[in-house]
Amino acid sequence: MTEPGLFERSTEPLAARMRPRKLEDIVGQEHLLGSGKPLEEAIRRGDIGSCILWGPPGSGKTTLARIVAHYTDRHFEPFSAVTEGVARVREIIKEAEERLKYQGRGTILFCDEIHRFNRAQQDAFLPWVESGVITLIGATTENPSFELTGALLSRCRVFVLEPLRDADLRVLIQRALTDPDAGLGALQLEMDEDALAVLAREADGDARRALQAIEVASRGVAPRARLTLPMIRDALQKRFAKSDKSGEEHFNLISALHKAVRGSDVEGALYWLARMLAGGQDPLYIVRRLVRMACEDVGLADPRALTLALAAKDAYHFLGSPEGDLALAEATIYLATAPKSNRVYEAFGRAAGAAQDHPAEGVPLHIRNAPTRLMKELGYGAGYEYAHAHEHAYVPQEYLPDVLRGAVWYEPTDMGYEKTVKERMAFWKSLRDRASDS
Repeated sequence: MTEPGLFERSTEPLAARMRPRKLEDIVGQEHLLGSGKPLEEAIRRGDIGSCILWGPPGSGKTTLARIVAHYTDRHFEPFSAVTEGVARVREIIKEAEERLKYQGRGTILFCDEIHRFNRAQQDAFLPWVESGVITLIGATTENPSFELTGALLSRCRVFVLEPLRDADLRVLIQRALTDPDAGLGALQLEMDEDALAVLAREADGDARRALQAIEVASRGVAPRARLTLPMIRDALQKRFAKSDKSGEEHFNLISALHKAVRGSDVEGALYWLARMLAGGQDPLYIVRRLVRMACEDVGLADPRALTLALAAKDAYHFLGSPEGDLALAEATIYLATAPKSNRVYEAFGRAAGAAQDHPAEGVPLHIRNAPTRLMKELGYGAGYEYAHAHEHAYVPQEYLPDVLRGAVWYEPTDMGYEKTVKERMAFWKSLRDRASDS
């Protein structure tokens, strides 16, 4: 059903040798490949069209593409958007046309890292996907919504692969240790339970990383040796924070930080802050978001929050990393534990909407500036009462255009300092009510 050599295993790395050849061999991705799932049924029928496989490294994108080719009896043509270009695409298309014409056999063009192609390069696939000359399977670690053209997305289904679970990785690790042909079974190696647990956890859902670590740890050991925790840790080397500075993960992480602060979860907020800093995010970008949180989510429930967030910015400027990171942590904890109110945010949004709906309303005459005699004669400033000349430094008078009189945009909560603001506003309202009754 598939061309010779498609799954040939000889001197390949362990991760490549252990690549599943049948649907039954795939571990994980039950949401896509479980019994009765639409993708699983389509693959078994050999009836699958162009698609995009989106998932993290080591989640099985290439394996799944090869299995699709195996079950659909189509020629599998791998292609890397990192190392090859449109000229190679044209060659593949020409070969696919001839294969279809003379052999009646379709071609699956597997484009790895398809997001590396720019928009013009992605458009090169369109006519051939539409005509059926090729079935395109693109693999990407980046959000297709951001990285792929709308035209290409409209012609492809998107399947989201998830990181493998610890239990899935345990199965793959044990399979690699016991398989006598493709794996390391001939060595009859054993692995300590603590080493297995750490490897499954610290592979971070990446099957390739887990299998590479076993391969490294097994080099030079005698048959029937035990793979210990120090050996596995040495093979894994340093784990790097999953982060990027401009793509989807960037926005996911800052969203997680913001929502943890808004939800008053100190531990969650500190974790996401640490993740962003470890991943190389710009600390000044983070502190700008902290200032926004102070305004948007804390507001007048604690007016000191904005002052402290701005102080964190100044402290970071002064100290730099890593000492200045502590100022960001202090601001994060303060914001997470502060009383919360978004009423300033909501009130300004409503006022901005009113300004958009009524962009040309005149300023009431009594609160207009009157620097000239003519303006005074025209009534500018007439009837204005100076608030400080009255008891409580307050006098009931109108400050809005007639069309907006009676509008209420800001309604303080009972949280923190905003409770005091609410009481003060209620007192002023009582003075207005008393004045209108007299």
